[in-house]
Amino acid sequence: MAMNLRLRDDQQEALKQRAEEEGRSMHAIVLQAIDRYLEQEADRESVQRLGAKYAARHADLLRRLGSK
Repeated sequence: MAMNLRLRDDQQEALKQRAEEEGRSMHAIVLQAIDRYLEQEADRESVQRLGAKYAARHADLLRRLGSK
């Protein structure tokens, strides 16, 4: 599936400058940014799931610790 990405003029200029500085294409930088975002969100969801799991498992202990 193809998509068009519309950037503001300032974003496009900054991306173009960064690509030139790094000797990479703008496309490669955008793909890397998307990959990083997706990985961070997956990690965040995992942490939230594990936090909820352990909070439920140790709810009594957490209540006791919170009351001190």
